[in-house]
Amino acid sequence: MSGTRIKPRTRWILLAAVVVAVALFVALRINRAPQAQHFNTRVERGDIRDVVEATGTINAVITVQVGSQVSGTIAKLFVDFNSRVHKGDIVALIDPALFKGAVEQASADLDNAKANLIAARANLAKAKAALALATVDYNRTVGLAEKGVLSQQQLDLAKADFDSANAAVGAAQANVTQGDAQVSQKEAALRVGQTNLNYTVIRSPIDGTVVARNVDVGQTVAASLQAPTIFTIAQDLTKMLVYTKTDESDVGNIKVGKEITFKVDAFPKETFRGVVSQVRMNATTVQNVVTYDTIIEFANPDLKLFPGMTAYVTIPVASVQAVLKIPNTALRYKPPMSPEEILEMYKRYGIESNDKRKASDESGTGEAGTQAGPGAQNQPRPPRSDSAVVWKLHPDNTMEPVKISLGITDHSYTEVKAMAGGELKEGDELITRSVVAKSSAPGARP
Repeated sequence: MSGTRIKPRTRWILLAAVVVAVALFVALRINRAPQAQHFNTRVERGDIRDVVEATGTINAVITVQVGSQVSGTIAKLFVDFNSRVHKGDIVALIDPALFKGAVEQASADLDNAKANLIAARANLAKAKAALALATVDYNRTVGLAEKGVLSQQQLDLAKADFDSANAAVGAAQANVTQGDAQVSQKEAALRVGQTNLNYTVIRSPIDGTVVARNVDVGQTVAASLQAPTIFTIAQDLTKMLVYTKTDESDVGNIKVGKEITFKVDAFPKETFRGVVSQVRMNATTVQNVVTYDTIIEFANPDLKLFPGMTAYVTIPVASVQAVLKIPNTALRYKPPMSPEEILEMYKRYGIESNDKRKASDESGTGEAGTQAGPGAQNQPRPPRSDSAVVWKLHPDNTMEPVKISLGITDHSYTEVKAMAGGELKEGDELITRSVVAKSSAPGARP
């Protein structure tokens, strides 16, 4: 068997060629900057609805806590949960035995005071009769003393009897006045006792529905500084309210009379409608976040919604149709460049930016969004800017900054109102995220 033998010279030439090829390949791999991988989205045209979203609680228009003004043991309950009641209906009864005894005692005291008053008035009449007799005797004694028939001693004695009878009339008059006062006092005590007895019968103050019962028969209620709550009655559940907490940055966009929609967990497929009736000025601050109560009225004719349910409220603010819109992720994108490189890109594409610190804020790792600091969730939300720079991706994998004026947003898409630098049209690709190999230099550009 015969074969072709390679000459030694040719073998060395082939080996050298292989070595040179490997060296060139390694050199190119080392010197070539790694390409960044971009994640992008398209510019679209469509509708945007700017809304304020909040969570609230459903409440009755009027909720009354029915309590007891007297202490005692619950003897009877006439209503229970979900019972319909009318104003004046008896809903509970407290054992009246002690209060009936107090009324009977007050009535007896009143009768005694009236008897004492009668006796005082009789004593007054007796004193007045004695005064009349003493007056006649004194006048007769004066006349006889002037004629010398009676002595001065007899005149002085008649004068003393007259003064004593006059004083007795005054004392009797005072006793009558005291008797009148005691009668009035005992009458007041009887009215208080009767009122307390009446309070043992607890009546509904409004027409409504019992939504809570807090006591049972045989339970003792103690009314001291605060009346104990026995029932909670909600008035007319066909008209209800939603109490929502809205951020201070959204309050300026909420107008009284604005129609809203909301959903509840009990009926996830249904949408309920209401109207903003009030934005209360009483601010609530929790961890540096300021919120205001927004009150929403709605009709509940079928009684489907109950007090205490959680409502997920959507308040429309503004809407536009058939406008150029971009995803909000593109607004949060930061290219993997240094501030100097970003300023150079701005200058190349005619975007005015003299603020190097702003360019520094624009630089980043290429991720969509930034990681918040430890206390970021407690910081107030900053106002939204009216312009932004987005980064358009060309077919050759190069980037172009475009400055745009922002319109309304639905927190997913934002309206493009105008171009402040560069050009953007429907179908253009916008970068939302870039991934660069760890071995690349921080300032390397794709």
